[in-house]
Amino acid sequence: MDFNLSDEQAMLREMLSRYLREQYDFESRRARVTAGRGEDRALWDDLAALGILGALLPGSTGGLGGGPVEAMVVMEALGEALVAEPFLETTVIGAGLLQACGGPAAEALLAAVATGTVRIAFAPAEARHDADVRADAASGGWHLSGSKSVVIGAPRATHLIIAARSEGGTSLFLLDAEAPGIRLHPYQLIDDRPAADLDLDLIAPRGALLCPEGDSAHAIDAVLDAARAALCSEAVGVLRRMLDDTVAYARQRRQFGQPLAAFQVLQHRMVDMFLALEQAISASHLATLHLTAPPATRARAVAAAKATIGRVARFIGENAVQLHGAMGMTEELAVGHYFKRATVIAHQLGTADEQVARYAELMRAA
Repeated sequence: MDFNLSDEQAMLREMLSRYLREQYDFESRRARVTAGRGEDRALWDDLAALGILGALLPGSTGGLGGGPVEAMVVMEALGEALVAEPFLETTVIGAGLLQACGGPAAEALLAAVATGTVRIAFAPAEARHDADVRADAASGGWHLSGSKSVVIGAPRATHLIIAARSEGGTSLFLLDAEAPGIRLHPYQLIDDRPAADLDLDLIAPRGALLCPEGDSAHAIDAVLDAARAALCSEAVGVLRRMLDDTVAYARQRRQFGQPLAAFQVLQHRMVDMFLALEQAISASHLATLHLTAPPATRARAVAAAKATIGRVARFIGENAVQLHGAMGMTEELAVGHYFKRATVIAHQLGTADEQVARYAELMRAA
């Protein structure tokens, strides 16, 4: 299997990585995230100007028409720089659902995503049905009522895509984030990303329904698998940075008159971290290259990859922090922030245990 990037994909990676190295180092990130309370408008505008926000969108909407490999390239670079902006939520999930459902409203919003004027947050179906949103046909539209928990990106979103239970099944609704009847309870996650719990009680127009009523399950499954694959790619960037920082620290930190890197037991530990990183890279490739496979094959590959990433993220993160000693837990050192992001990735869209269970269920059904 060919794992080499095309010339265009390699140029995309180099361009984005160079920009982030020059404009978004760790200290700059800390200052910008703190000042913007989780939002960096200047960075988002730059990503739009560089074509990153449109990299995965069709050319008819101002995008570059990229696919899963382009998403992998972008997410790795964003992970290595610890970018907190909602690229995944807006461009992979939000735009993915709009493309899957189609329609004039979706086309217009996709063009606005490419220019950076639209941010989308997706509120999927809740595991706890008592906390989910119900959609009932009403005069002139749909009555949406209920709540959603931990909607990442919602406080800064211009639009929300809500998965709601209707008479026909799960349906998707596109809402203006400032529509009357939507109440947000915002907060910041441990990885500096903004999120919110939502309470909804409003009448949405009939045009707010994206896919035909009750006919969105396949679109949601495919897009969330693409998002899981993108998270695996982001994790590779995060874990690579943690390993690089740990090796550099072990070379310069001295104990008993010699660098930490000179101690054989620590060398073995860092080799184990390197091997775990290689597993994460292979898992990312596995998920990415199976996104266009039949649904069952795609789901098995993504579940296996996400489970692997969850295990590796914990192993590399814990060892990176331990080898840094007490410094690994400080706000001033990057490794602790990367560990927080790795921890969130490991739990986002399904923990390792949940993905193992999903894989087992898919294998039984095969």
